[in-house]
Amino acid sequence: MAVKDDSKEWARYAKELGVNLQRLRVERGLTQERVAYDAGLSRYQYQRMEWGKIGKDTPANPTLKTIMAVAQVLGVTLDELLPPSWPDLHAR
Repeated sequence: MAVKDDSKEWARYAKELGVNLQRLRVERGLTQERVAYDAGLSRYQYQRMEWGKIGKDTPANPTLKTIMAVAQVLGVTLDELLPPSWPDLHAR
């Protein structure tokens, strides 16, 4: 069953992911450049993930492959990286 498009909820989730990325990166003493390079991304691509946005009103939407690469660089599992849950996901 498809999940209903809820742009505001996705924007909030993308922002929370960005906060997690920044917190974990800083805790490990890594620069954005280092994480990006090691994950095979440009610094700008990685910055947009931390910002939770790719444009003024467009939330970030990284691929699973990208998220997994960044998690590996940060030395964390997806459970540790991703926000706890998408609100109301199971109720839809």
